[in-house]
Amino acid sequence: MLRYLLPLLAASAVFAAAPVYELSGRIVHPRSRATVSLFGTASPFSASTFVYPGYSFHFKKLPPGAYTLTVFMRNRGEARQTVEVGPSTAGRRGRLFLDLELKDSDFELSSALRRHTVSAKQLAIPAAALRDFREAQNDLAKRKVEAAVARLEDAVDRAPQFSAAWNNLGTIAYQGANYARAEECFREAVEQDPQSFEALVNLGGVLVTLRKLDEALDRNGQAALLRPNDALAQSQLGMTYFLVGNLELAKKHLERAREIDPAHFSYPQLILYRIHLTEGDPVAAADSLDDFLAHHPDWPEALAARKIIAELRSR
Repeated sequence: MLRYLLPLLAASAVFAAAPVYELSGRIVHPRSRATVSLFGTASPFSASTFVYPGYSFHFKKLPPGAYTLTVFMRNRGEARQTVEVGPSTAGRRGRLFLDLELKDSDFELSSALRRHTVSAKQLAIPAAALRDFREAQNDLAKRKVEAAVARLEDAVDRAPQFSAAWNNLGTIAYQGANYARAEECFREAVEQDPQSFEALVNLGGVLVTLRKLDEALDRNGQAALLRPNDALAQSQLGMTYFLVGNLELAKKHLERAREIDPAHFSYPQLILYRIHLTEGDPVAAADSLDDFLAHHPDWPEALAARKIIAELRSR
């Protein structure tokens, strides 16, 4: 028996105090104008910039950790991937540069266009509520979380139908471990806009955290059907199947998440590691853990994990 196991559902890596970093990059393919956005996965943060073909994007003063990078092109949709920022990826100078070569299959068109266009329902949202929402995003870019929450609360007070603002509030609550409030906000976001994939997948995530597994299976299944190439939807569905004891379906969806985004912040490899241990397959367990460390080299438990890998491979 192993003397220790890695956590089952780690939300994020907890890094020691470290300098801030800079993330830059350019879109090598396809060459088109794009909006590039960066979102914190463990703490409230968002920032966006517009990029012309051949020019670079820059995000500065980033604490170490995992971020979701999205690229939106009007004629293609949205592509997203997880980026790990830390000493191993950014080097001694604290700068990480990405050359993004995106395939057509990396883009999701339908829901991305919904996010970047004005729906008929949004047209009914008062200008003051829209202004509150925009200013909240500026606050999040400056990591002024309390100010952002206050503005978002004002936005939904003025426009209770404002699904995106409810979803934003839910995300902030979830990242602050206020899961009851996150569930409330995500439910309201789905109620106000049943077509919102972001609200649906986020509701599915908090239901997993709260172990409301029957509904989590339903919501995450819906999300995976709507966007089969979304790593978060696949990962959450795999986690849910794991928790209800269906290991075969858990492996199927977790492997799919890993294929889509190997560095995904939900850490599908850690669940696969646990499944392989349960099935008595030490080689597969070691491989999953090794793959996880390849994409998360600054994981605080990396040394312990490498010891586990060595022990598993020696069996």
